[in-house]
Amino acid sequence: MSTLYMECHRALQDRYDTRRLADRVEQVYLHDTFIENERAFIEARDMFFLATVDPEGRPTVSYKGGAPGFVRIKDNVLTFPVYDGNGMFISIGNLALSPKVGLLFIDFERQARLRVQGEAAIDEGPAKSAWPGAFFVVHVRPTHIFSNCARYVHRYVKLEQARHVPDARGQQPLVGWKLLPYFWASLPERDRAALKAAGASAIVKLMMRRLRRLASGD
Repeated sequence: MSTLYMECHRALQDRYDTRRLADRVEQVYLHDTFIENERAFIEARDMFFLATVDPEGRPTVSYKGGAPGFVRIKDNVLTFPVYDGNGMFISIGNLALSPKVGLLFIDFERQARLRVQGEAAIDEGPAKSAWPGAFFVVHVRPTHIFSNCARYVHRYVKLEQARHVPDARGQQPLVGWKLLPYFWASLPERDRAALKAAGASAIVKLMMRRLRRLASGD
């Protein structure tokens, strides 16, 4: 009996005569324990996509980025940090009540991808100290791990790392969008303190950079 497919999947497989192929793919590729080349693949990535579902069944997908190696695997548990973002916490709030998650890792340069499905748990304890700058970390215990056909993965070459990835001390530069006037009164105290420490000239430079990006449509 399949642990991956349900009747909705089977109906389409039967319509397009792919049930036998789907069964074979599950037999060959599906597992719940990371093997060494999968661990190496994941830990070399600098981004992935995270899918979650809220308690009402509404799905969302978010992009998670960091320095290569920011996702780590130990004792068959995948762990990633949660850094400062826009303060919405949609994905993390979802998994707090609906822990089933899907993760998609893609190597655009070598055109390869790997999917991980499992159950997640938020950890706000000392484990986060291994990721300077992290608010907390998320542990994922896999239930389904499998590679995907990569024929439609477009080949892209990385030009540079995002400048806001936290450094070894957990520090990161101020982000320009938080300087826009309609956010000033809503900023967390930590951001207000960072703006005060940066000084007026740095704030003006960031605002000008942000306005130029908005004007260019970036």
